[in-house]
Amino acid sequence: MSALPIDLEAFEAAPVTREPFVFAMVPRFVKQDALGAINADYPLVAHPGSFPLPTLQYGPAFAQLMAAIQGPEFTRAVERKLGIDLKGRPTMVTARGVSAARDGQIHTDSRTKLITVLIYMNNAWEAKTGRLRLLRGPGDLDDVIAEVPPDEGTMLIFKNEPNAWHGFHAFEGPRRVIQLNWVTDQGVVWREQTRHKVSAFFKRLRGRGAPSGKM
Repeated sequence: MSALPIDLEAFEAAPVTREPFVFAMVPRFVKQDALGAINADYPLVAHPGSFPLPTLQYGPAFAQLMAAIQGPEFTRAVERKLGIDLKGRPTMVTARGVSAARDGQIHTDSRTKLITVLIYMNNAWEAKTGRLRLLRGPGDLDDVIAEVPPDEGTMLIFKNEPNAWHGFHAFEGPRRVIQLNWVTDQGVVWREQTRHKVSAFFKRLRGRGAPSGKM
């Protein structure tokens, strides 16, 4: 456990909120002594939008983080924490590096995603906008259950329930976030990665991202 770049003890100790949907937040989930190397090895994501892990190039410290969050120790910890069986459920990872002014719309994730994990890889976040908000409904960004600062290895995990609404007040600029999902089956991974690859191609072609509103 000590060799991992993630703090499983902090994850296991974090309180779980169960109403109106199940979530937990873990400040400094990524160990502080690992942050510098991981950020140095973070993939270059110059356009807004989500980019699947297989489409990205990155260094060894980032690769170690990817292995840790998809590995058996963290998977078992998530099962215990959220009371869910993830046996046979594949994972899918995307990364973002830039937020566009049109991002942040209130939404819930696709029902093919069972669990969503967001890991923020920014320095101390001083902007008032760009902070993910967990919401009581789809109509008001100020109807807040909790707010997640997107900084310094902070992690959010939630069960993808029909009322797991989230969004943020628009922010334009660098905003690094990794999204990990356990999904229903391998077909979801194939479809999502294909969709993201096509979308990423056109984002790079245009030099800008299509709206997606997530993370």
